[in-house]
Amino acid sequence: MPLVFNSLFTNLFPGKTPPERKASAARAVLAFNRPGAPAWTPRNYAALARQGYERNVIAYRCVRLVAEAAASAPLGVMEGGRILTEHPLLDLLARPNPEQSGAELFETFYGFLQTAGNAYLEAVSLDAAPRELYALRPDRMKARMGRTGWPDAYEYAAGERKVVFQQAQEGRQAPPILHLKLFHPTNDHYGLSPLEAAAASVDLHNAASAWNKSLLDNAARPSGALVYKGPEGAENLNTEQFDRLKSELEDAYQGAANAGRPLVLDGGLEWRSMSLSPADMDFIEAKHAAAREIALAFGAPPMLLGIPGDNTYSNYREANLAFWKQTVLPLVKKTAAALSRWFAPVYPQACVVCRTGEIEALSAERDAQWARVARADFLTDDEKRGVLGLPPLAAPASGGGGDA
Repeated sequence: MPLVFNSLFTNLFPGKTPPERKASAARAVLAFNRPGAPAWTPRNYAALARQGYERNVIAYRCVRLVAEAAASAPLGVMEGGRILTEHPLLDLLARPNPEQSGAELFETFYGFLQTAGNAYLEAVSLDAAPRELYALRPDRMKARMGRTGWPDAYEYAAGERKVVFQQAQEGRQAPPILHLKLFHPTNDHYGLSPLEAAAASVDLHNAASAWNKSLLDNAARPSGALVYKGPEGAENLNTEQFDRLKSELEDAYQGAANAGRPLVLDGGLEWRSMSLSPADMDFIEAKHAAAREIALAFGAPPMLLGIPGDNTYSNYREANLAFWKQTVLPLVKKTAAALSRWFAPVYPQACVVCRTGEIEALSAERDAQWARVARADFLTDDEKRGVLGLPPLAAPASGGGGDA
């Protein structure tokens, strides 16, 4: 694009130097895509959600744990270094639409982000100001590429109905779609979900559960063999005898309800038990290892999920604190920064922030920090408040008495 612009400028204004333009040289490479062509999501979201979230208890709990914790983190609005108590954005975040509270909306939003690696918010505007927010399903959304090779519109399809959201808005109006994505090293337009990274471990955990269920269905013990020793010349059962014997075993002796029931054998039949080796029985430990890998992908300490064999943390409180500091807070702060950038055309002075001082899980660490700052006699009151992220004290009405 810069080469084309320079050529046109030279032809129109001979002898003059084209004005400088700021543009990424690498991004221009993507502009060879056809304008308006959709970039397809590179995996089957429905299969991931079904096999991972819907059928795997560890992945289900990880998604819920992260989504519920992140949605419970209070968001505030700051202007000029002061936290506001009244602002249109505060009302919007607290009551985003008639059907959901702010916590419900962001729980859905974070759930989509953990499951698909992408999450979308739609802003419904009136008089150029956002009045309602809705979380949209990521599998129904496609990014449409503009001339720069980056999305300038999003297409939402539900059944045969399609809606196209143009991101460029006239005047002071926020774009209709906020797209938040997790880092993906090989995709320019979509994020990589923890569920996709843990897909192999999810399959292993599901297979181990299916194996365990099969053992339970088969009297919760390894299979055995019925050996027929008939008279000479009749060492094998005929087809009718074999089918009858198999049917009786399935109906009368197989399953948890028939566990321990004595086996009645006809003449010539002998039961021989077959046991599994210790290596074959190691699937239980393999299941726990797969569960720990799933938790690792989501950033959830295994101790919080009740997975045995994990001694990384000395106690539950330490594990919960690490979960909040390493997983939840970075996610909430990333979302707050994205919201600030999204609403900047309408509220250029407002900044959405995470109010960490109101998070109960961080109360013990916060109390310790306050005690350390309170003992710092070399700091003024306003300096101590600055260290704690609080605004300075209001200046007195008449002179004197304030911090230097």
